[in-house]
Amino acid sequence: MDSLALFFTGALLAGGIYWFVCVLGPAEQKGKRAVDLSGGSISAENVQDNYDKYWSFFRRPKEIETAEKVPDFVDTFYNLVTDIYEWGWGQSFHFSPSIPGKSHGEATRLHEEMAVDLINVKPGDRILDVGCGVGGPMRAIAAHSRAKVVGITINDYQVNRARTHNKKAGLDSLCEVVQGNFLEMPFPENSFDGAYSIEATCHAPKLEEVYAEIFRVLKPGSLYVSYEWVTTDKYKDSDPEHVEVIQGIERGDALPGLRNYTDIAETARKVGFEVVKEKDLAKPPSQPWWTRLKMGRIAYWRNHIVVTVLSALGIAPKGTVDVHEMLFKTADYLTRGGDSGIFTPMHMILCRKPEKKTETATNS
Repeated sequence: MDSLALFFTGALLAGGIYWFVCVLGPAEQKGKRAVDLSGGSISAENVQDNYDKYWSFFRRPKEIETAEKVPDFVDTFYNLVTDIYEWGWGQSFHFSPSIPGKSHGEATRLHEEMAVDLINVKPGDRILDVGCGVGGPMRAIAAHSRAKVVGITINDYQVNRARTHNKKAGLDSLCEVVQGNFLEMPFPENSFDGAYSIEATCHAPKLEEVYAEIFRVLKPGSLYVSYEWVTTDKYKDSDPEHVEVIQGIERGDALPGLRNYTDIAETARKVGFEVVKEKDLAKPPSQPWWTRLKMGRIAYWRNHIVVTVLSALGIAPKGTVDVHEMLFKTADYLTRGGDSGIFTPMHMILCRKPEKKTETATNS
């Protein structure tokens, strides 16, 4: 009996571990399994060193204010977090307002489709995804609009992930992914019929630089929409708690510095855009975008146990636990920013490149 009990106990334990890691483990999009977590383009033995390198940027704040340093800073961050994002969140690395009666996946898709609807593209048009990640929004937008979407990301690992997902989704004929810096894009002038960025240009050291590049590659008369991470009119830099929350978001999301909502339209006009519309999509009647973060606390602890066990067994790279813990702390800062109303990740601005370049754009 003792041997039989031991056998069944072992079988139950093995089955539980399999269910915990392989069934619960994959992201809702089934894009990445817990046992496949990696450091992106960073070799497994160097993940911990690169995590330490990432944090060293914040000990030299002047370096992350320069265009020369930011690409390396952001690339390191996305090597560290891409697999964890896919596993624990999905293939769309952004937020969306909660919609009663809709799943998180459905709400995310509708938020993405709204972006392409705003820029009025037609099937066959060539549009640009500025900061495409692993291509979740790109695929939703291509399927919805039948436009040809070209995405650019600084991270080579994300390029490979996006191409794999595009092919699996049967959308590789509509979706192209390019590795590059969106401050110096490898595209000719006047080559896109429209453009969008979803929570991506916040990584630029100067918003003017990325907006100027987008303006350059758009055809005259074309539209560009962006969902921007900003502080709102409720943010007070004299309030220590507000400052703590915003700095926590910056450090946990590879941001050179969050901008205020008043900076966005001003910057767009400065590079030559006409501002068509501007709105914080997080404001009522929209439902809270941070609800998913609150609901995910139990999942975080489950995932953290998985990551800790896999790291101890040598399956996940050393340093993965630290990265996962960093993201959990950041989720708390994001939730506090949303609850207090001092931060929004979806300040929407819709711009048009004039049919003829303005004097401001020519002289900028």
